[in-house]
Amino acid sequence: MKVNGVPVNPPDPDARLLDYLRDDLGLTGAKEGCGMGECGSCTVLMDGAPVCSCLVLVCQAEDAEVTTVEGLPPTGVQDAFVTGQAVQCGYCIAGMVVSASALLAANPDPGDEEIRAALEGNLCRCTGYGAIVRAVREAAR
Repeated sequence: MKVNGVPVNPPDPDARLLDYLRDDLGLTGAKEGCGMGECGSCTVLMDGAPVCSCLVLVCQAEDAEVTTVEGLPPTGVQDAFVTGQAVQCGYCIAGMVVSASALLAANPDPGDEEIRAALEGNLCRCTGYGAIVRAVREAAR
């Protein structure tokens, strides 16, 4: 497995990917929210696709390229979230940014419905989705 482009050798293949990233590698952007894949706070990219790392075992990512929010290239998504006031408590934002980055990599000019569909697995209780959709739209520009 590679994490953010660096080959790693996890000691426990049966550990959850989320725990390995946070506890062993110190990559704390992905957060445990629900622990059931419902909230998206733990979203990372696995071979370019968003996954809930709380549902993935390290052994399932053995040959994968895993990208966390810390390893995303500078695309302006994070800046758009900040300047577009799409951040409040920040708990869900890493997962939102990862999901939005995957969307924009696949479709650099998405419509609002495509943005909403790409973010539907990510819950936000503070900001509201209007500001988040606008931030992703702005990042696409």
